[in-house]
Amino acid sequence: MKSKKDLIVDAQPVKEKSVIKLIVEGEEGSLWGRVEYENNLIVDEADSIEQLQKQMRQLLSDFHDLDSKSYEFVIEFDLTAFFIEFDFLKMTKIAELSGLNGSLVRQYATGKKHPSAKQAEKIENAVKQLAQQLSNVHIYAR
Repeated sequence: MKSKKDLIVDAQPVKEKSVIKLIVEGEEGSLWGRVEYENNLIVDEADSIEQLQKQMRQLLSDFHDLDSKSYEFVIEFDLTAFFIEFDFLKMTKIAELSGLNGSLVRQYATGKKHPSAKQAEKIENAVKQLAQQLSNVHIYAR
């Protein structure tokens, strides 16, 4: 059995993970990602968010010798990529919650039009409102 002194010696300081922004854009079923790290722009394409993250981790390791355990990605989606990734969400419901026209949101989702920062914020707030509603759901079995 270890003494208190041994336990203190064995303790390792916990390192905070750094955060790297991964911007994801969508185009006709494909996802593009970009990361800016130490003034370098790293770009890649993949079929899924998981694959894109894996490829970006490899590129960050190759170009910057970064250990993938030392950071985490914060993902920012454009609306096309968002609706590709979360294709189970109904655009009409998101439009309704955001107070925007449904056909306009569909045009954003397909990349035919691009939202202003204010409209993007309305859509983001609607998605977060929907997430909050879902987080409060309780399901019971008989």
